[in-house]
Amino acid sequence: MAPGRSCCNYRVFLCFVAAATIAIFGLLGLLKPLSNDCKMTFMYPNYIPVPLPVDRKHNKYGVYLYHEGWKRVDHREHLSQLSGVPVLFIPGNGGSFKQVRSVAAESDRAYNVGPADGYYYEQSSLTPLEAGSDERDIAELLAGTKVDEQYPNHLDWFSVDLEGEKSAMDGWILEQHANYVVKAVHRILDIYKESMELRKQHNESRSEALPTNVILVGHSMGGFVARAVVVHPGLRKGAVETVLTLSSPHRSPPLAVQPSFGNFFSRVNNAWIRGYESAKESEAPLSKTVVVSITGGAHDYQVRSRMSSLDGIVPPTHGLTVATSGMVKIWMSMEHQSILWCNQMVVQVGHTLLQLIDRRTGQQYTSPHVRLAIFVSNFRSALPQTFNLLPHRNKLSPYTQPYRKVSEKAISAKDVGLDTNVVSKAQVQVSTKSGFQPMKSTQFACPQKIHWVGDMFDDIHIKQPIMNVLSMDGKRRWMDIEELGRKGRDKHAWFVLVTNLSPCVGMRVHLWPEKSRSGDMAASERVVEVTKKMVQLPSGPTPPQIEPGGPGEQASPSGVLQLSPSELSGFRYLTVSVAPTPTLVGSIPPTVTMAVAHFFDPDQGKTSLSTTWLLASLYKRQFLWLWEYHPMVWQVSVAVSLSTLPITLDVKIVSCGVKTEGLAKEHPEPEDILKLCKARCFPPVALVWDPPYGLDVYPNLTTQVIVVDSSPPTWGSTYGSEHSTILLLADPHCVYDIGVSVSLITSASRFLLVNGLQIVGLCIAVVLFALMRQARAWEVDNSVPSFLACMEANFMLPVPFLAVTLGPILVYFSIVDFGSERRPTLSSFLGVSLACYLFANGTLALLAYLCNAVLSLAHSAYTWYISRWPPRHDQWTKRVLKSCGTALLNIQVVRKLRTWPMTTLGIGISVLVLFGHPSLGLLVLLVVHTWRCFWSLVSLRQQLCPTLISKKEDSPLLPSNGNSLSDGFNAKPLLFSDGESHSEIFYHQQGLLILHLVVMIILVPSLVAWAQRLGLEWTTPALLDSTSSLAAILHGLYNINVDINISLVKVPRLYGPPAPDAGLSFIYLLAGSYCFWAGLALAPYRAFYALGLVGITIAGIRIRDSQARGRGRRHFHRH
Repeated sequence: MAPGRSCCNYRVFLCFVAAATIAIFGLLGLLKPLSNDCKMTFMYPNYIPVPLPVDRKHNKYGVYLYHEGWKRVDHREHLSQLSGVPVLFIPGNGGSFKQVRSVAAESDRAYNVGPADGYYYEQSSLTPLEAGSDERDIAELLAGTKVDEQYPNHLDWFSVDLEGEKSAMDGWILEQHANYVVKAVHRILDIYKESMELRKQHNESRSEALPTNVILVGHSMGGFVARAVVVHPGLRKGAVETVLTLSSPHRSPPLAVQPSFGNFFSRVNNAWIRGYESAKESEAPLSKTVVVSITGGAHDYQVRSRMSSLDGIVPPTHGLTVATSGMVKIWMSMEHQSILWCNQMVVQVGHTLLQLIDRRTGQQYTSPHVRLAIFVSNFRSALPQTFNLLPHRNKLSPYTQPYRKVSEKAISAKDVGLDTNVVSKAQVQVSTKSGFQPMKSTQFACPQKIHWVGDMFDDIHIKQPIMNVLSMDGKRRWMDIEELGRKGRDKHAWFVLVTNLSPCVGMRVHLWPEKSRSGDMAASERVVEVTKKMVQLPSGPTPPQIEPGGPGEQASPSGVLQLSPSELSGFRYLTVSVAPTPTLVGSIPPTVTMAVAHFFDPDQGKTSLSTTWLLASLYKRQFLWLWEYHPMVWQVSVAVSLSTLPITLDVKIVSCGVKTEGLAKEHPEPEDILKLCKARCFPPVALVWDPPYGLDVYPNLTTQVIVVDSSPPTWGSTYGSEHSTILLLADPHCVYDIGVSVSLITSASRFLLVNGLQIVGLCIAVVLFALMRQARAWEVDNSVPSFLACMEANFMLPVPFLAVTLGPILVYFSIVDFGSERRPTLSSFLGVSLACYLFANGTLALLAYLCNAVLSLAHSAYTWYISRWPPRHDQWTKRVLKSCGTALLNIQVVRKLRTWPMTTLGIGISVLVLFGHPSLGLLVLLVVHTWRCFWSLVSLRQQLCPTLISKKEDSPLLPSNGNSLSDGFNAKPLLFSDGESHSEIFYHQQGLLILHLVVMIILVPSLVAWAQRLGLEWTTPALLDSTSSLAAILHGLYNINVDINISLVKVPRLYGPPAPDAGLSFIYLLAGSYCFWAGLALAPYRAFYALGLVGITIAGIRIRDSQARGRGRRHFHRH
């Protein structure tokens, strides 16, 4: 503690212990290595500098053109032959222009190789909001965009060199980057024009279209720079119409602690919102602009997924937000930097950007809806829509689309997505004859050119609601929908099929209104195929064989098909046709074939996990049981977001209905039964859905920590609520024992990541509330309490805690509830906000303890030095210093400045803040506070008395324990100086020291970015940052003493004698409440506005008092 030790601050101490525990567990979780299944990308990079006009302001930046290949190229000649689609890559915080190499190399490789082999899984469709008022259908939008053999044009990748500046730490740097990228975009378009004119001069003109816009691809802060460029007033109209961002913040900056940062984000986002507002959609300024935001998921610790959301900024008809964990062919969360080089990621991005090229013009599609449809179909998985987690619409249903004639065309096995080295021509053949039975062709039907031949279609009639396929046997299985799918008089079951066979190639599914005899053409035309309604699942690794030559474990499913009762209505039978066993080349054994179908009642497969049940798992693991013949799709609803309380699922197979009588061993061991069950049941798959975050898939589920990168409870979502949903795909033949427990380490790390900005704002609010206590003690003529005592007093019930804790939370909740699209949950919002407030108190308690320890250590060192070397009048060092000081004081300028010490200090700090950095001025102020604290402590301990004397023994601050919170000491009476005791000076200066220390810590990232630029050029801070910081510094300059007398608000009389009016304490209360709300809004930079207003108010009061004293009306507050 400070000069003395208080024994009643137990609440603050508990907050400190809780905060330390969370911090330790959180750091352990953050330092834990993350799994990374990304493949490396290899390339032969060459960077060609692009000449730009001389610009003194941005002369340090540059633009480069990427060229893939190991051969040396002539730079000028290469720039004169540009004819592709321009793409500009913008690096992020501290990034290099060379980070473009992975995606650029894969784009070049994709263009040379051609489109990826087709597969016949269902693609994601547009949601009702994405379809818009015109009810656009994704099938119609993509009708003319399919590329068969070669992409129409290639991509020319440019990259901007921003010198690796820390754009995430300073808003002024971010604005300069946006200004330069605008010039780079204009220069790139001019280069294409110059290149075309140069080719015309040499008679090398081609039938090509001149590009009129550039695709912007930004990583991290570069993604926000790309959006800032689009709404920049100096950008040419239509110069940018497609923006792709990789793990970029859009809603707020990751370090929202600088006023210029928050103001720049607000201006850009407001410009985007206005850009889409118009009576007619086509007349809006940004009506042709499409933005796609790809988030890294739970493994991205620097930019959380909710920060990357475009919700509320870009309308769904022009914007898409998708996490890598829910992207097709990726299915994994990524770290912040790995999203740039992960091969699965860059390959998908390269092919998708190439599909944006219109074959008629060789440039981007002009329709924004076509471009959005391409992004949706290539990036977002259809799993959420299949399981009704995300709304969707299809204008063309399997039942209403008319029969359409498909032209007959022979294709190879490669065209249908088959490996010619594996599949024999006798197994899959393309029909070139009209002898195959024509069926009703729908959007979910396989191409009619694919035809299985050979001994197949041996019918098997399934009498049970569960169907198994254990081999590619070339048979067709019939399931009676009316008999197996009816669960009651008016209730029908759902159908689900899980398999590792590829749709169309390995399996086909049809709906039959009735059984037809062979050759019945009329009945065949009424059959509807739904094979391509199957959705892809991420398949796990190939299962090992349990014993050499014996059966292996079941394969991980790679696709799932679900049909609702409405989709089954009107049909009597469902058939599942399996292709014959393929002929293999070589000695590689075939993988295990698996397919399981089930008619189930979804109401029987629902479980809810309450918050109380989850918290109980912290002490004792909870269990869920899935008994034999359970629904294949088991839905677990979690009452709280898995970002707040991540859980660990431990799934174990207990039994699978195997009878021991027929086994080789008379008394088999449990391990033998487990081996048989693994050979019979497919590995469980968990689909985790959180509305603000998206989809995450966990194949081969055994023991897994389930965590999502969701948003704080204050942020809403267009779809659903903040509750998480787990869909467990488990084999109905097996019995599963599922252990559930809350992961404490993961929960602590997610708490720090998700609520870090909230805690920063609350820390400033806690300090201001403590200063409010000190100011109120002066107003009621009590002893000024210590900083820790003020924090302790604010926890007292009922009035202090309700006024400074629950009051601001409930007021902010009411505002959010009134202005949001959905009603947030009060319990989770209140719980998380209180946890953040307690953590902020614990953090400040740690700062107070450290300050007291450092000052006490400095006092001990000073006492030891004085006792060992007592000062003497004839000491030569003293004489030298005195003579030097006298000579210095005799200088006329110094004599004049000495008469106005506060003005001199203020001028010096102002110079540092306005022309250097605000942190430099705060550093000088911290030195002043530390100096006064130290000498107050020295004077206090030199004048201790045997007895404790407080100014008002009968009116303690904490009446509950009967002790005064002046943190007195078992010492002599204190000596008073001009109405204030040394202890009051120490306590007040300690509060100011902690306040400005917190502000200094907040500005450290900006100081680092400023120091980095010193090697290149001297830059002044943004005007908003310098003025707001200077106004906040006035608080420390003019509030050195606590004796401010001002009456603002009359305090109502509840009981006892009338209370004095509130003055400075009321100002601190308003400022603290505003900072509290700024923290809850994840905008702690707004605290500078409150601190600046407090500083200006106190400076005005001091100036008024000094003028009053000059007129002879000096007021003295008696203590």
